[in-house]
Amino acid sequence: MAKQDNEKKKISESTIHRLSLYYRALSLLEKENYETISSKELAKREKLTPAQVRKDLSFFGSFGTRGLGYPVSELKTRISQILGIDRVWNVAMVGVGNIGSALVSYKEFQKQGFSIKLIFDNDQRKIGSNHKGMIVSDIKEMSTLLRENNIEMVILAVPAIVAQYIVDEVVEAGIKAILNFAQINLVVPDDVFLRNENMSMELEYLSFALSNQYTPG
Repeated sequence: MAKQDNEKKKISESTIHRLSLYYRALSLLEKENYETISSKELAKREKLTPAQVRKDLSFFGSFGTRGLGYPVSELKTRISQILGIDRVWNVAMVGVGNIGSALVSYKEFQKQGFSIKLIFDNDQRKIGSNHKGMIVSDIKEMSTLLRENNIEMVILAVPAIVAQYIVDEVVEAGIKAILNFAQINLVVPDDVFLRNENMSMELEYLSFALSNQYTPG
């Protein structure tokens, strides 16, 4: 068991990211009625090498048959298990401004097993109102409600000035996975998984590329 744990720790973020790409490619292939696909074909779709595809998958066991390729539906199911999207995750949204409101409406979350169960805000005009089929809860009740509803992940869509305070409350409530949209570096304990989504930085990358005629590596 210790050996397996050590191996899991060696898996890079880029490998996990590519697994998500493979999952989406396989989902499309399944809709197109493909039964099998080779590592070469899968790599070509994602602009990778066949060796990279095989290496990524090898971290998690043996897949496919040499000369025959990978069974599309079987590999898709296995990757969904690896990514943990073969089950439903209870999610809470903190902040229902423009970004939070858009995320609540994003139907792909539900399809992927991320079920937004609670939404919070500190705006008295919003608290208690029906927001896209959900009642907005007072952020003052957040710690209690997160525990009572077995929330496992939290999405933060709050102003940067209050983000650290909110994340401290979330962590205190026992949440170990946080997706942050506030444009600030947050501090969390080592056992809490934090992902930052900064759309401004992504646009700045694109503006750099256009301004400097940058060629992607």
